[in-house]
Amino acid sequence: MKRILLSIILITIFAFICQGAPLATLEGRIEYVAKMPAVLKVEKWDNIYSDGLLIETKHYKVYTTLLEPLMLKQVPAFVETVWREYQKQLPEPVESDDKFILYLFKDRAQWEEFTQQYTGDQWPLYQKIKKGAYYLKGACVAYNIGRKQTFKVIGHEGWHQFCDKHFKYRLPSWLDEGIAQQFESSRFDKGQFIFEPARNIQRLAALKLIIQGKKVIPLREVISLNPGEVVMWIESDKAVMAYYAQAYALVRFFREADYGKRLKKYHNMLLGALEGTWPLDENEAKIASDRNMQPTTAWNRYIAQKLFDIYIGEDIEQVEPEYHRFCQKIVYNVRFK
Repeated sequence: MKRILLSIILITIFAFICQGAPLATLEGRIEYVAKMPAVLKVEKWDNIYSDGLLIETKHYKVYTTLLEPLMLKQVPAFVETVWREYQKQLPEPVESDDKFILYLFKDRAQWEEFTQQYTGDQWPLYQKIKKGAYYLKGACVAYNIGRKQTFKVIGHEGWHQFCDKHFKYRLPSWLDEGIAQQFESSRFDKGQFIFEPARNIQRLAALKLIIQGKKVIPLREVISLNPGEVVMWIESDKAVMAYYAQAYALVRFFREADYGKRLKKYHNMLLGALEGTWPLDENEAKIASDRNMQPTTAWNRYIAQKLFDIYIGEDIEQVEPEYHRFCQKIVYNVRFK
């Protein structure tokens, strides 16, 4: 009996080794990735950092040195699924022949080396990113910070990339950042990713803390500020967390509150940005559409209030109590250990 059991164990180990052996080589990983449903093409990526792959899907080109098998299996599925989720924010779908670019590095050292060259004089600013990713010059750049966290930041920055490519006008900060956070929470189930904005625990927990601490930022300020301005305004990481959490909740409020009674208004605002039909004068339109022109905090404040007045069409102080009730509702079941 012991011999039979030992034989079974040895056969199992031998089969596992044989099955895993091809993944020990770059060629084996290429063959492995090529079998993934979302992958159209995969080849070696010659770079100065380490072995890498270029993985092409319908909408993405992923340049990666992160060759861990599970990530190689899931990254193509993730980027294609999140692309479809981006579309769901819009009143009508968009399409493009140009593929999105994603650089995904295996560690921070490679990310830093690439970023220092890629960002040039802006490198000191990007060096301050503790754990995350960024979007710049048409590409998202990320590194491995754990599977869930890596997908979280790719989903977030990928929205900025999607918006920059397809939208005629740039969005005010609260709207851009609020939407981006809708793609931070996902789970992998039966071979596919499922996005769950309502389970974004990080944002919900931050929102509950500021409600309990009575540190809620007035709604007029939420739509007017940008993250950098919040830091200068209050000089606190907690204030930045509050801003992001409230922007996340505000997007959900416009989409979900009272059975989506403001969803059409919200869609019209996005459609105007997508098609370039916001009612702007010539100078305003130039600022809104020129991605090479860095918008000022004054511009962000101005355009956010103008769009709210035009598209939401309600006094913001009258909307605020309803927004607060919605925030309390969505954090009701959040528990702290």
